[in-house]
Amino acid sequence: MLIRNATLPDGRTGIDLLVQHGRIAAIAPGLFHGRPAPAGAQDIDAAGWLLSPPFVDAHFHMDATLSYGLPRINASGTLLEGIALWGELKPLLTEEALVERALQYCDWAVAKGLLAIRSHVDVCDDRLLAVRALLEVRRRVAPYLDLQLVAFPQDGLLRAPGALAHLERALDLGVDVVGGIPHFERTMADGAESVRILCELAAQRGLRVDMHCDESDDPLSRHIETLAFHTRRLGLHGRVTGSHLTSMHSMDNYYVSKLLPLIAEAQVHAVANPLINITLQGRHDSYPKRRGMTRVPELLAAGVNVAFGHDCVMDPWYSLGAGDMLEVAQMGLHVAQMTSQAQMRACFDAVTVNAAKLLGLDGYGLEAGCHADFVLLQARSQVEALRLRAARLLVVRRGQVLARTAPVQAALQLPGRPAQVDWTLPR
Repeated sequence: MLIRNATLPDGRTGIDLLVQHGRIAAIAPGLFHGRPAPAGAQDIDAAGWLLSPPFVDAHFHMDATLSYGLPRINASGTLLEGIALWGELKPLLTEEALVERALQYCDWAVAKGLLAIRSHVDVCDDRLLAVRALLEVRRRVAPYLDLQLVAFPQDGLLRAPGALAHLERALDLGVDVVGGIPHFERTMADGAESVRILCELAAQRGLRVDMHCDESDDPLSRHIETLAFHTRRLGLHGRVTGSHLTSMHSMDNYYVSKLLPLIAEAQVHAVANPLINITLQGRHDSYPKRRGMTRVPELLAAGVNVAFGHDCVMDPWYSLGAGDMLEVAQMGLHVAQMTSQAQMRACFDAVTVNAAKLLGLDGYGLEAGCHADFVLLQARSQVEALRLRAARLLVVRRGQVLARTAPVQAALQLPGRPAQVDWTLPR
């Protein structure tokens, strides 16, 4: 495959990219200018549109996706009712239905240029039904999507009987990452103890850690501090993620000025979930009402790797969503008031390169030797892609085209003017 005349996220234009054997063989300005593509290669004119590495979702719940309305709707819209609703739904689940819904979502994801997902999977079930279902989904989608699974004790590691044993069984079956939810334990002390147990388990097994951490409006929910401590104690630097961190939005500035360096020194990654954090948090506020999303600009300024996740699509916690990581990034931009050019580009990075770093993806990027995984967007820059939630003209993995979308255009018929086709973007 030869891609001609692309624009790259770093602003370079007129770039040609050659794919051989599923990897990027060469990438440079005018690489094949005036010359035909190698024999047998697809020759694709990017027409100056933006060529990006694929989107990566750093935090998702694929076992719950597309279950909205089963067995009922979350009337209050709160996190806790969503958890209770999921508990009602679990006995009714079947492996076949879980697989079917997850595969449908993966189709949505690929069409949107989303080619890598980290999904938390509930292990608080004697049957490990969701675990077995998503392991089967991971096997089926492997040719076209990287699916990384987190063993997630949804009902609390210490709070739910047998949760630790179930979590270890899930890891034995091949789940990739150790998860947790310390703020859902019965006490702060139990939450801290769960962090210790889980980090030590990950260290023993050589695995990564990704914990739902301080997903609360409580400024005293401070398990991220404990997570950073055990990360440093056990030498897990760069392998640990704190997801949500919404309590940080409500913490006092003095404490946060101490906390940010601790997170950075431990090289703990952070995940914000803009669409969900701002709809689930602040539910007990009248006015002023807190946004609820963690302190993304401050984390970035401290040197913390920050990624965004979709978290939920049409499930007990969120009734909307379509697998569009540009929607996620655009919402994060608005909520965090990240409106400078550099900050908007950082939001684009939060659903591409930052998220790929968090997942530890091998061969990700637009450099010679990387996997030939990329998406062609109907935009001229990262900022324009965010503004327009640009169409995914082409989605490619390992040099194979997975999805195409026609360029977005509108046919105008204005009074007193000849009919014309007005492209959404200038060409």
